[in-house]
Amino acid sequence: MHRKAVRYVNRTTAAAAGAVATAATSVAAAAVAASIIFSPVADASTRMDGISQDLLRAVELNQITEEQAVKFEARLAGRILGEA
Repeated sequence: MHRKAVRYVNRTTAAAAGAVATAATSVAAAAVAASIIFSPVADASTRMDGISQDLLRAVELNQITEEQAVKFEARLAGRILGEA
């Protein structure tokens, strides 16, 4: 084969492999998104427990103050528990 033909085969093979990898990544991302979208919504008390744990962790890491955590949790509780 000529050098040009060999380079063409190598380039097209690499491009095809890249396209397959991109398609596989897209399919995997779609599967993850679908699992999130179709998963059941947590009830209000479970959501509030998670929020409390997250805020406690943020206070422990000195990302927010304890007063900020209390105010934010109260505001979210009003929204979340008000919907229930």
